[in-house]
Amino acid sequence: MSDINLQDVCGFLVNVAKSAGDVITAARPSTTAAGEKINSVDLVTETDQTTERLITELVHQKYPHFEFMGEETYKPGDTLTDKPTLICDPVDGTTNFIHGYPYISISLGLAIDRKPVVGVIYNPFTKTLFSGVKGQGSFFSDPFHDHVKLPLKDPESLALDKALVAVEWGSDRAGHDYDIKVKTFRNLCASPEQGGAMVHGIRSFGSAALNLCGVAAGHLDAYWEAGCWAWDVCAGWVILEEAGGHIVDANKGNWQPRVDGRRYLAVRKGEGQNAFIEQLWTHVAGDLKVGI
Repeated sequence: MSDINLQDVCGFLVNVAKSAGDVITAARPSTTAAGEKINSVDLVTETDQTTERLITELVHQKYPHFEFMGEETYKPGDTLTDKPTLICDPVDGTTNFIHGYPYISISLGLAIDRKPVVGVIYNPFTKTLFSGVKGQGSFFSDPFHDHVKLPLKDPESLALDKALVAVEWGSDRAGHDYDIKVKTFRNLCASPEQGGAMVHGIRSFGSAALNLCGVAAGHLDAYWEAGCWAWDVCAGWVILEEAGGHIVDANKGNWQPRVDGRRYLAVRKGEGQNAFIEQLWTHVAGDLKVGI
């Protein structure tokens, strides 16, 4: 890691993300043209594949020694190693993309020793950029702001009954983990009289990477997730932690999850962070099996 200038990598990935963004905004996706992976809600488009090829080519030209893990080229059994690895989701939020809902992002993260160290997340429709480098902070830019340090608001003390929490339904809509998700969502929303946390609200926006950025910015208090992948969270992991946030396991008790562990609870910066995590864990309806 000592011979890799992480700030240079970050600057390069910002340019890569913007080039990929031009491909995405020029595309004309539709629900009828989208292909399926596992089922009718696990979607892929030609734009996902074209964008990942572009990112792969650009990264390998500049950093030929980097390993590469991308959503569209991943094969079951591929594992993350200790080598420097560019972890890429070319279109995080494909379902949003094909419906024309502009909450999508290009997510580019670098992991070394299986730890996220650089993150770049870019929404080409809103021209919103989040970036972070391990030990050097994380930042936000858009057409009205230039390189503003995260979080974007003064962090208030964390309290579950005052929280806005992001969740996602995912593409697996049956089975043990789906039931755990549904029950957990209910527990978070239900009144105290029903044993619930009565959070201010839960939101399902459709992009794990941008959800993590929302927590880093302080607009979301937490993001509870099970079933997404390393390419969904690697970049956002750095951005969140550099903004004073923390990521633990979605399952109770594991304070040090793996980036490829597929279960995550992200919490923003704020007083009472650990107590907030432990309280939210009490409303998780059981042990999730994904990632085990």
